Amino acid sequence: MTIGGKTIEEALASLSNMTAGAVPIGKDEHLQRLARAQAYMRDQGIAAIYVNAGSNLTYFTGTKWHASERMVGAILPASGAVEYIAPAFEESTLKDFMVVEGSVNTWHEHESPYQLFVDTLKRMGIAPAAAGGTAPRIGICESAAFFIYDGIRPLADGYALENARQVTAHCRTRKSANEIALMQRAKDMTLAVHVATASMLREGITTVEVEEFINRAHRKVGASGSYFVIVLFGEATAYPHGVSYVQTLQAGDTVLIDTGCKLHNYISDITRTYVYGEISARQRSVWNSEKAAQLAAFEAAQLGVPCEQVDMAARRSLEADGFGPGYKLPGLPHRTGHGIGLDIHEWPYLVGGDKTPLDVGMCFSNEPMICIPGEFGVRHEDHFYMTENGPKWFTEPAHSIDDPFGLHA
Repeated sequence: MTIGGKTIEEALASLSNMTAGAVPIGKDEHLQRLARAQAYMRDQGIAAIYVNAGSNLTYFTGTKWHASERMVGAILPASGAVEYIAPAFEESTLKDFMVVEGSVNTWHEHESPYQLFVDTLKRMGIAPAAAGGTAPRIGICESAAFFIYDGIRPLADGYALENARQVTAHCRTRKSANEIALMQRAKDMTLAVHVATASMLREGITTVEVEEFINRAHRKVGASGSYFVIVLFGEATAYPHGVSYVQTLQAGDTVLIDTGCKLHNYISDITRTYVYGEISARQRSVWNSEKAAQLAAFEAAQLGVPCEQVDMAARRSLEADGFGPGYKLPGLPHRTGHGIGLDIHEWPYLVGGDKTPLDVGMCFSNEPMICIPGEFGVRHEDHFYMTENGPKWFTEPAHSIDDPFGLHA
């Protein structure tokens, strides 16, 4: 068995730094992203977009800045150089964080950043429409807080404000080879942490102790720690995002661990489910149904297929095994998967209603979880990315309930 048997220190000793050779996204790629976005904006007739502090700003400019109650971001015009907006007292700091340089338009605390935004558009040559004219389309970052849009809206006569998602999602959903390489390494790191974690389980250990180990283990493989950790034992595994109470591991418990880390801004997210001790026939049957549903989703993920059909394939598999139908429990209560990259959940989604055709470079989780309230849950979560030849796993799915990590295959 691969579950248990090692001390915490022995398990940690099995890990080493895995970040050698991992190269962050450089300035040249950020400039390519900006050029691709601008070409798309010109094609779609969008005059400019505003990208707010957070992952969109990082994606396009390389500038890392946390969103707050102060407006900080960048204006990306359909043609011309990117320009930033920030409080005056942050100008020097913002420039220090820039990867793609640009002019910084500043406002003092008693002034309106929203008026500054509109004035900057005009100075950049994006003038509002005269009465009866066609208003320039201005995209506002979908992740910006409502107060930013609410501040701009009454000042934007002559402009047509819209969601910038059309541009941001178009660019960010199709990952480059460099992005995929970083995601691959991050996922390899987290999978190694999963193996080490399983090896140190013991009867009586608490979920808190396991969470602490996973944080230490992620640091051992070279991350700053875990990006997130969910550890569940027994009946608590039936709840996808956990419970409010600490659990203690007992023989025969189902174990569900969902965790990830960041490497140069890109995120891993892997779930493994197995049993500590003797495996019941019920646990084995449900585990195998989950594996079959995950494989059905993977096989349905072909180029040009709408995202929702991947979700449908997983549900058909589960329904054939007596789960559902639809979102009904026992069964799958959430979508089959989500996009991933700079954000742990990003577009598009493997869910009914998302008709986005699968395209080269798109990356997804594949996790059609089975939840059985009062008993246990099973979630196998691995990620895949779309190649010119179809889907490719970042990490191979769990091998079997007896040997989840394939160490004795």
